[in-house]
Amino acid sequence: MKKQAKAECASSAKHSNTWKEIDFSKYECKVRKLQIRIAKTQKKKRYNKVRSLQHLLVTSYEAKTLAVKKVTSNKGKRTAEIDHILWDTDAKKVNAVCSLKRRGYRALSLKRINIAKKNGKMRPLGIPTMRDRAMQALYLMALKPVTEATADANSHGFRKFRSTADAIDALHRWLSRDYSPQWILEGDIKGCSDHISHEWLLDNVRIDKHILGKWLKSRVVFNTLLQPIVKGTPQGGIISPTLANAALDGMERRH
Repeated sequence: MKKQAKAECASSAKHSNTWKEIDFSKYECKVRKLQIRIAKTQKKKRYNKVRSLQHLLVTSYEAKTLAVKKVTSNKGKRTAEIDHILWDTDAKKVNAVCSLKRRGYRALSLKRINIAKKNGKMRPLGIPTMRDRAMQALYLMALKPVTEATADANSHGFRKFRSTADAIDALHRWLSRDYSPQWILEGDIKGCSDHISHEWLLDNVRIDKHILGKWLKSRVVFNTLLQPIVKGTPQGGIISPTLANAALDGMERRH
């Protein structure tokens, strides 16, 4: 344990000791290079190499720092969940980077809240703690290159550099030809995220199964009651949209 602690201290000692001194653009560049390598390796179907590169990414100080930056600079940065912990000072952020470790990691229960949808119904959200959010952001950096390399060409939801405008442009190109389809089928998967099979995700998504299993099986606190999660990916987690996209990947190629 002492050797491990010394190694971790030595690893972080060569980096900036204060949050304001960190060169985030330099960190982003290093992580991006690793992500490009992961995507290229995934396309070659060298899955063992993909795993090795993903491990290299999630254990890097740079990726951990960017994960902490993400969860402390978005809209949820002032929302403390069931552990009542916020990373609201520079010192806490630096310490948080060192806390993002696979060994001994245990996902805490989610805080359930309901938000109103446009149709008048309620959408349940499961909000993770700051540390769990940061762990999801960290592992999402390693998963994204894989899902982007395998995604359907016309999948636009929850993908970087894709928007509604891209979907409209694709529709225009399909429907403006002489041989274009005469009918459009609009469909909606009822409770998509809420019903995804945990077993399917664990068997098919190229991510650390040990960590993914902890997120999927974490429980929910609602009205002071602790409830288990037996299926689905709780909406509110940073990684949930990408897991949903991974489950839907391949639909376009079947038609």
